[in-house]
Amino acid sequence: MEKKMVEQITSMDVDFAKWYTDVVIKSELIDYSSVRGCLILRPYGYAIWENIQKELDAKFKELGHENVAMPMFIPESLLQKEKDHVEGFAPEVAWVTHGGSEKLQERLCVRPTSETLFCEHYANVVQSWRDLPKLYNQWVSVVRWEKTTRPFLRHREFYWQEGHTIHATVEEAMQETLQMLDVYADFCENYLAMPVIKGQKTDKEKFAGAEKTYTIEAMMHDGKALQSGTSHYFGDGFARAFEIQFTDKDNQLKHPFQTSWGMSTRLIGGIIMTHGDDNGLVLPPRIAPIQAVVVPIAMHKPGVREKAEELTAALKAAGIRVKVDVSDNSPGWKFSEYEMKGVPVRVELGPKDIEAGQCVLVRRDNREKIAVKLENVAEEIKRVMDELQAALFNRALENRTARTYAAKDLDEMKAITAEKSGFVKAMWCGDEECELKIKEEAGLSSRCIPYEQEAVGEVCACCGKPAKHMVYWGVAY
Repeated sequence: MEKKMVEQITSMDVDFAKWYTDVVIKSELIDYSSVRGCLILRPYGYAIWENIQKELDAKFKELGHENVAMPMFIPESLLQKEKDHVEGFAPEVAWVTHGGSEKLQERLCVRPTSETLFCEHYANVVQSWRDLPKLYNQWVSVVRWEKTTRPFLRHREFYWQEGHTIHATVEEAMQETLQMLDVYADFCENYLAMPVIKGQKTDKEKFAGAEKTYTIEAMMHDGKALQSGTSHYFGDGFARAFEIQFTDKDNQLKHPFQTSWGMSTRLIGGIIMTHGDDNGLVLPPRIAPIQAVVVPIAMHKPGVREKAEELTAALKAAGIRVKVDVSDNSPGWKFSEYEMKGVPVRVELGPKDIEAGQCVLVRRDNREKIAVKLENVAEEIKRVMDELQAALFNRALENRTARTYAAKDLDEMKAITAEKSGFVKAMWCGDEECELKIKEEAGLSSRCIPYEQEAVGEVCACCGKPAKHMVYWGVAY
């Protein structure tokens, strides 16, 4: 049996929820605040978010998007303008009723999302087809008064990016909607090593006020689904509600078409639950704040500390995010600490290593040890990180494949979920009544209608009528 290096973390097979909380707290990603559901992102947790932000922001800008900053508060009258939108968010809205000791004439909503603010702005700045498209994004926190909260997965206040774009034609807006979902899928798979399923949400599950919502769904280690990013096509519904019009090339007044899309800090929860193990975090190298940690062995011996610091400087110069730990903690403590923090590669360097002109690399995922000549360390670490990145993706994909089942009818769906956890592929007629019945009887929500359709039957698993779609069903975080 593999030695457990971090005893204070509950085993995921014993209690997955407790394991998750232990990892979040003990690896110093988050701390609790005095307001329930409003959590503190500690430096290490925020550093992961900064890396996510840096990579996504660069991708958005490559595609022509510009960052803006909208206000935190939304007047109640503005929020009320789009009926479906306000109804969808009403239960989660936090209200400001007083400014200082004075009661406000109109309540202000603390933004749960910013569609209405962008619409108000577009109505002021869009007059002509020459003003389109507007490709905007903002990095902010939003507030949703959730009843049940969980670190990273569901906060009352959380960080995210929200893209908001406005276009002259349906085609342009739809292209934007689908393009941004592709950006998200690529990012999850190539940076976070999280395989995702791309698809469309059912009407019941789509965003409040959207005509169509597209999603990427990832499977966590325990078989549950995590909605990891969404992209929404609004049509001209918001434009009509907010009286946004522009003069087109044919000199006619028209309503433009809008999109919005977002990813949040729940991705960090996704990374933890996709890759973590009983010793703590396992971070994909492309997103890890520290890619390699240098641990000097027998640091009291002459030249060890100096050689470790020299090696660290060389790795930094090679573009590797590296840290050297020259604290007086024991090497064993350091091994456990950086194992728990999910650092992809540990570099061990002691007197005998220095004498032999080498060091030892240890992979976080499988603890493989590799002796490497000091002059080759940087390129070897990069090679090991590439292997580790691919291994994490492949392991997650294997987990998803092994936990994906097909069902022909509702009884089969119920039998699967009674014994196993994972995705169930089943046919659906498109009727919301059947969707609700599957949720009620099998405990499964529709995750998405995947782009890649396959026939796992010809009739709806619930009612037996002709099927319109194959749907992924699952239990979600």
